[in-house]
This record gives sequence, structure tokens and C-alpha cells, in this order.
Amino acid sequence: MTPVLETKHVFTITARIGEVVTAGETGHGMRRIIPITGGEVRGERVNGTVCPFGADFQVIRPNELIELEAKYAFETDDGAIVYVENKGIRFGPIDLLQKLKRGEPVDPGLIYFRTAPKFETGHEKYRWLMEHLFVASAARHADRVVIDVFQVL
Repeated sequence: MTPVLETKHVFTITARIGEVVTAGETGHGMRRIIPITGGEVRGERVNGTVCPFGADFQVIRPNELIELEAKYAFETDDGAIVYVENKGIRFGPIDLLQKLKRGEPVDPGLIYFRTAPKFETGHEKYRWLMEHLFVASAARHADRVVIDVFQVL
């Protein structure tokens, strides 16, 4: 019998974001780039600061499905640098997604926003981040994205 999949919340990343840069319709969808300008990481085993560089690279499909790939890093309170590569999708009712695009508030519970973050670090204390799979549930706000990260046990 295979092990049952379970998850455990390990930390929350609050990534502050800058103004959206739009590269336009590329033939694959509307390409947008959203700078990551800072933030924080808070959890039981991991706490730190989101580095003020990196971005979320998005493609918005004609049906408003958003494919995203964020690349950035955070520094833990004890000095480790952790690289983050987070791929996922955001989808929901088109009128609500358009409100989000305009920076208007939307109840995060009405939007499906899930990701699969991967982490890299050379710091021995945080190697466990590279030895497990993670999934996340996220919420987009006007000035930030809040990502609850769960370890797959």
C-alpha cells in the first residue's frame, strides 16, 4: 500500500510587488512581468526577508487563465539565502480576474490560485527544503501576494 499524501503548513511568504509591466500579446497570450520588491517569510522553522529583486512572469490566456512563474529569493533571519522558483495557475470568474488586473480588491476565496514552489540553498540547516515537495495556496492583493506554503509529507 502506498503512503497517504498529507500536507503540513511550514511558512507564509508575503511578497510585495511593484507595477505590472506588460510585454503585450505574444501569440501565447498576454505576457506580464510583475517585479518582486521585498516582503517577509514567517513560519515555525523558517523566518526571513524576501530580497528586493526577482519577478513573477505571467501569461494570461484568452479565457483569463493565468500561468505564472515567479523567481526570487529570501534571506533567513540567520543569514541563509534561499532561491525560490514558484510555478502555478490563477483562475476564476472573468469579471473578478479583470478586477484583480485593475488592482481592485477581490475576495481571495473566489479565485483558484495554487502553486508548486521549489527551493534551492547551500545552507545545511535548510537543505530539507530541497528534499521535499511543496504546494501552496496564494492570494493576490493590490500590493502583495500572500503564499501559504505546505510541505507534502
